[in-house]
Parts: sequence; structure tokens; C-alpha cells
Amino acid sequence: LMSKVLLNIDARGVATATVNRPEIGNAYDEEMLGQLANGLDQLAGNAAVRALVIRGAGKNFLAGADVSWLRRAAGYGPREAYAASIATTRTMARLNEFPKPTIAIVHGACFGGGCGLVCAVDVALATPAASFGLTEVRVGVAPTPISTHMVHAMGLRQTRRYAITGERFDAAEAQRIGLVHEVVPADAIEARLDAVLDAIFLSAPGAITVTKHSLLGATGEILDERQIALLAHESWMQRATAEGQEGLAAFAEKRKPSWYRPRP
Repeated sequence: LMSKVLLNIDARGVATATVNRPEIGNAYDEEMLGQLANGLDQLAGNAAVRALVIRGAGKNFLAGADVSWLRRAAGYGPREAYAASIATTRTMARLNEFPKPTIAIVHGACFGGGCGLVCAVDVALATPAASFGLTEVRVGVAPTPISTHMVHAMGLRQTRRYAITGERFDAAEAQRIGLVHEVVPADAIEARLDAVLDAIFLSAPGAITVTKHSLLGATGEILDERQIALLAHESWMQRATAEGQEGLAAFAEKRKPSWYRPRP
């Protein structure tokens, strides 16, 4: 059975986590989230690791949550439904608070929780052809597990627009609103990554950890258990509504949801 997250550490101490479900755009389910969370825990405690790079296998970075998993989760009882939402909320918080520098290399589709993941890293580089969207509302669910990270990355002004409309946007707009730091041609992005990593290796690892923790703490971006629980609760409650079930069904059946009102 193929692992849904591939982990690698090179001789220099650069860890790479590659989300690995290319056949469905690396969409995540509970199992992938669990593997990512476990990987983050292992890497956080490994003194040899100086930085973490996150990539997507195949043509896309991360096309959000696996809708077939969300559909199953929409029918769960409260306890299981909450567990599904807490998996997302905790994993994103763990990535956000990861004690070493984190870098995302974004190409292809980056939707929903994929954008959440980008919001939770220290440096985000994208190729010009990457496409983005906070698309949860389109399928009747709410991006509450990543709401704090989105607002801190993009500001309330931009987040409220894109999380409410679900509009798609390109890499240039992602850079303008602060979701990604730089847009780099595909054939130059590895060299740009090397330059960012070189900057990190010039920086003291302990000082980086203290600095990151201080910045997150100063802005309320270190989530306590109660905050995590509340975000997860908001998520499963909306997914379990008739609206959530209709939206996820409409997506799976490739049709417009019942709430859509076409132009007259």
C-alpha cells in the first residue's frame, strides 16, 4: 500500500514531505492527515532536520479535501464527525506551529485545505500556472479548521472575499493578497528554493524557533485545545446539515447544487 505522505531527509538536513495521492489531485482524507501529523511530530523532534519543504506529487499541489471522504463524514454520528474535523484542525495547527522553517512549493491546483496548508507555512513559492480557491462554500461546507491561518496569512479583507465567494484566482492574485510570497517560473523554482534554503542555513536554528514561536504567540496564532475544538465543531456541524450533504452530493454528481440561482 502506497503511503499518502512521502517523507525524505537529505544529508544537509532538509526534510521533504510530499503529499502523494496524485490520481485525485492529492486530496486529503483522515489517513493522509494522520500520516502528515505523525511525520511532522517525527521531524520536529529530529535535531538533524533544519527545514521542511512541502510538495505535491504529480500535476497538482493539493486540491483540498477528498470529497468522497467528506460525503462519508457527512453521515457520521457526532463523535466520528467531530473526529474527522479535528484531524484537519490539529494537523494544520501542528504545521503552523512546526518549530523549524517550512516552505511550500505550489504548482497546479491548490484549493480549499490546500490553501490552508499554504497559509500555515513560513515561505510559499508558486509557479505562474498554479490556481487557487477557498472553495469549501461551493460544496456546502465551511473552512473553519483553517480560518485563523487564512486570516493571519491574507488578512481579513481578502479572506472574507474569497472564502465567501469561492472564486478561483491565479498565482499573481495569490501573491498580491499575501497567500504566496513569490511567483517563480517552473524552470527556476528549484533554484529559488535552494536560495531560500541557503538563507535558512545561514540562520541559527534555535533563534529561528524562538522567533517563529514569538511571532505566532504575539498574534494569537498558537491555538489552544479549546480553540481547536471550537473550529472543529463549527466544521462538522455545517458538514452534517442538509446543505452540506446536498453540496457534496452535487459535486460528486457533477451538477449544480439546489441553492444555485442562475442569472435570469
